[in-house]
Amino acid sequence: QVQLVESGGGLVQAGGSLRLSCAASGRTFSTYAMGWFRQEPGKEREFVATINWSGSSTYYADSVKGRFTISRDNAKNTVSLQMNSLKPEDTAVYYCAVRFLGIAGRDANAYDYWGQGTQVTVSS
Repeated sequence: QVQLVESGGGLVQAGGSLRLSCAASGRTFSTYAMGWFRQEPGKEREFVATINWSGSSTYYADSVKGRFTISRDNAKNTVSLQMNSLKPEDTAVYYCAVRFLGIAGRDANAYDYWGQGTQVTVSS
């Protein structure tokens, strides 16, 4: 079993930045792919960004490309999401997720464990 704990959410004005972090338990973190997803009330969870086991491959949703950066530190068992130029439409609960298959993926159904989420609110 893997436990994921997100942190770094909060309230920020449009145009500002936030950095989300996700700490994972488990000795084999370096073999997992990781992903960030987000969900607004009443809407389905949507893909934001993903990174493969080594950090050599990353993919982003079109809506965040060029503004968000996903990265990982396998020595610290953490994955981060740097969010710049935030917009009100980025407001959501952000979740990190682990995929035991180390290949980065956009499909939420391909992920094996999820964190509890952290709220990001961007004011206009």
